[in-house]
Amino acid sequence: MSENEPRYKRILLKLSGEALAGQQGYGIDAEVIRGIAEEIRDVTKLGVQIALVIGGGNIFRGIAAASMGMDRASADYMGMLATVMNSLAMQDALEKRGVITRVQSAIEMQTVAEPYIRRRAVRHLEKNRVVIFGAGTGNPFFTTDTAASLRAIEIGAEVILKATKVDGVYSADPAKDATAVKYQSLKYMDVLKMGLQVMDSTATSLCMDNSLPIIVFDLTQYGNIQKVVCGEPIGTIVKGD
Repeated sequence: MSENEPRYKRILLKLSGEALAGQQGYGIDAEVIRGIAEEIRDVTKLGVQIALVIGGGNIFRGIAAASMGMDRASADYMGMLATVMNSLAMQDALEKRGVITRVQSAIEMQTVAEPYIRRRAVRHLEKNRVVIFGAGTGNPFFTTDTAASLRAIEIGAEVILKATKVDGVYSADPAKDATAVKYQSLKYMDVLKMGLQVMDSTATSLCMDNSLPIIVFDLTQYGNIQKVVCGEPIGTIVKGD
């Protein structure tokens, strides 16, 4: 396989909302979203079909609001709306770079996004359009990690790329523990038993049941999305036996 030949034909890229905030910690950093959009554009030029799920933590975190007394279901619905805002921002950034993009929302809002329809999403991907899945699963009490796993399985993605601020999965927080060890690969059960912060347990279990690998990598290094897609051994891969 050549250096620039993709290993995967169809991927789901999971971005946290916080990733879009950059150093400012809240909202959307124009430079950050521009850089991510340029990386995604470069990967699409390799013929890779890309779907995205973006969190909403840079705008509103439902679980945090619930901990302060708000009804959990209402808080989660507000969080879902935040993910749609991020999805529309990413769509705008991608289309300004010539990438045809569709946003599909699990909560119907037809003036700004298509309703989520699996067969339509797959058709968009086949036409080399980037598809962004907003509003999580459309249900409270489920995270965007779970939404990413569910949508990846539904569309037949070959891998979930979990973009983070660290270069893989560690035994402890490397920023706080100098003895933290980075894992090159893990099994799903290892992640569940050790409580590692890869994805939540529901999302990890979905991937395990459907043999869908997860690659955790550092988004802050420009070009890493393409490196992962082309099979370079960066980050940590979570898979079965």
